Amino acid sequence: MSRSTISTFQLFATFPDEESARQYLEGRLWANGVTCPECKGKERITARKNGYYRCNACKLDFTIRTGTIFERSHVPLHKWVYAMYLVVTSRKGISSLQLSKEIGVTQKSAWFMLQRLREACGTKLEMLKGTVEVDEMFFGGEENNRHMYDHIHKPRERTEKVTVVGMRERGGNTVAKVVEGTGGLALRKAIHENVAAGTRILSDDYASYTALPKEGFPHDSVNHISGEYVRGDVHTNSIESVWAVMKRGMHGVYHHADRKHMGRYVNEFTFRLNQGNVARHTTARLDSFVDAVAGKRLTYRRLTA
Repeated sequence: MSRSTISTFQLFATFPDEESARQYLEGRLWANGVTCPECKGKERITARKNGYYRCNACKLDFTIRTGTIFERSHVPLHKWVYAMYLVVTSRKGISSLQLSKEIGVTQKSAWFMLQRLREACGTKLEMLKGTVEVDEMFFGGEENNRHMYDHIHKPRERTEKVTVVGMRERGGNTVAKVVEGTGGLALRKAIHENVAAGTRILSDDYASYTALPKEGFPHDSVNHISGEYVRGDVHTNSIESVWAVMKRGMHGVYHHADRKHMGRYVNEFTFRLNQGNVARHTTARLDSFVDAVAGKRLTYRRLTA
């Protein structure tokens, strides 16, 4: 038996049916007792059949699904747990087609499930500090490689690449955000929102980062154009390794992600690097995933709007 992970066989033995999965989710999300998702009360709760509860204070009937990504889903909870297991253990992600085959749902349902799970991955982290590597990446195909239909009928702004700025604290967490454009204001705004003031920033020689010292961030860079990739402890190798995994997942597993959904895909990859890090035991990674599902409900109407 592995000391760092559990097999799918062990997972199925732990969660063989919906009832076992419900008890596990209640134990994680209601660790201090059953809590009403509406008024947050715990005292006047009456248990009913099949996992239903009644809050006598606000007259709400609810289950563990209420107010989470599982709300109004007909997929059994043990299939949700298995889907979370696949997301945290698949280094480059899992496609909706593959998930549909694994758990026995339609591809459309699997796609909706994965988007809900990615919604839960967007957990707000503490500000990065210490030494932080920053770099930007562009996702999307070349304009000349698109079908003629796309050239003629799609607006220009829909065919441009999506810009993602990534920030990785050495020995710590990774944050990546979709930004509009590659201008210095957009990139530095993302840095200010996620990196603590006074933190040392390492980047390449992109001109947009040159104003960082004036904004309270000590800054060093390497000149990739001249062939300089490492100078002492100055390099961006860590954040570029993040892009390497993300690009292989986007191109090899998902193939394409619409601009409006890109932020969720980015959140999925960064979640695996942080709470879902392979250095942690699989059960701990799964626990972190479950802890993040509350208050993250995503409706199909909002998703496809």
